[in-house]
Amino acid sequence: MEKNSSTEKGEMVEEPLLLHNSETQKGGLRTLPFILVIPQARPPPCVDSNNICRSAEMFQLFFLCFSLGIVAIGAGTIKSSSLAFGSDQLKQEVYQGNARAMERYFSWYYALYALSLVVALTCLVYIQVNMGWALGFGAPVLLMLFATVLIYLGTPFYVKLKPKSSLITGLFQVVVAAYRNRCLRLSSESADILYHRNKGSTIVRPSEKLRFLNKACIVQDPQLDLSPDGEATDPWRLCTVDQVEELKALLKVVPIWLTGVVLAINISQSSFPVLQAKTMDRHIGSTFEIPAGSFGIFIVISGILWIVLYDCLILPVASKLTGKPVHFSTKQRMGFGLVLSFLSVLVVAVVEGVRRSIAIKQGHSDDPEGVIPMSAAWLLPQNCLTGFAEALNAIGQNEFYISEFPRSMSSIAASLIGFGMGVGNLLASFLMNTINDLTKGEGQESWISSNINKGHYDCYYMVLAGFSLVNMLCYIVCSRAYGPCKGEEEEVMEEEDP
Repeated sequence: MEKNSSTEKGEMVEEPLLLHNSETQKGGLRTLPFILVIPQARPPPCVDSNNICRSAEMFQLFFLCFSLGIVAIGAGTIKSSSLAFGSDQLKQEVYQGNARAMERYFSWYYALYALSLVVALTCLVYIQVNMGWALGFGAPVLLMLFATVLIYLGTPFYVKLKPKSSLITGLFQVVVAAYRNRCLRLSSESADILYHRNKGSTIVRPSEKLRFLNKACIVQDPQLDLSPDGEATDPWRLCTVDQVEELKALLKVVPIWLTGVVLAINISQSSFPVLQAKTMDRHIGSTFEIPAGSFGIFIVISGILWIVLYDCLILPVASKLTGKPVHFSTKQRMGFGLVLSFLSVLVVAVVEGVRRSIAIKQGHSDDPEGVIPMSAAWLLPQNCLTGFAEALNAIGQNEFYISEFPRSMSSIAASLIGFGMGVGNLLASFLMNTINDLTKGEGQESWISSNINKGHYDCYYMVLAGFSLVNMLCYIVCSRAYGPCKGEEEEVMEEEDP
């Protein structure tokens, strides 16, 4: 494994943020078992005979919220930094030019992440239910401790990039500087324009896209704008070309990122499938019954299965048939993921329409938990399509952002998909509340009623399918407007060159 040039020269570098993040999450997990082990950390149990329950005290609520807050912060920072930190370990030439190596890294990263979800939904849930919540929370603490030890043991072998100043501040500086220099005139043909560059930067001139931002890095008077060491005297009036290109890279991906938010809306519909599964026959054989809440695991399993098939079967077979290495670009995989997401919600609407009609015929209109003679295996196609869609789009998004952004923005690139999932969850709640208000009338159940037999979740999912179809069309437009990704211009020129 190669080390970064700055590391080889012995320059001081900052320890990877992942080390501190794992400690943060481990600290949050470590406090949760205390709530279950220490009696004073939780309210006393309810008296069953009188159905009397005492509310939690202020300290107990604070302790619980503090623990959950630390867990959330640790989990969020680990998810955003571990992906970027792992990509930093790739060799520079692989990072820049070998798209297949990048694709394989992101695919197997997602596969291992999904595999950890399977373990959490099976083994850890089994421990919590059958062996107690104290041990159930203690097991993740031990796992996080083991992971932290492994990370520290590998610290001498990691590539640790030299830290820069605040990236977010630099992006705001470009906006302010471009506004303050808005009166400057730009000409792509003028060779007299002097641009402020970082020392050792390979970028000589800013790109022609979003040209109004180029005003932020134009040196008007070198004696006034630059200090003797070549730095800007006022970074809020003069920025570097690298700063301008970083902001351009972020703004360019926003339209494509928004199409991933709609996919997040479809994925975040997690409560209805549980209600749906509870009304269907979930038996395997005569004795074993799959819990309704466990059907989500098929989404995770199908995602892992797709990665294995794609990497070990589909690409090798396609390469053998065509006689040359086959590689699907990040934009192609993201688009195909959106297509599968559209098909998944369409299948949900069709299956729910059939399930609801059977429930009504069986006389379960007023019984939302009445089991109907319909196998829960009908839920597998929609779960598999959702898993395939999430795997394709999520891996494609991560690889797209990491590849398109400058290497200094890898942490932001890794955070975009998580941020999109959060925005998608908020929009899903807003959409559900809006449809509930619009479809609920006097003496009439809304489409998303708690009684799924009286509601019309099939119509609700048809609305989601409509949004997904429009989103697919928007993605096609945004993808073409974005132009070729990094490295695609060279591939096209090589194919055209005889």
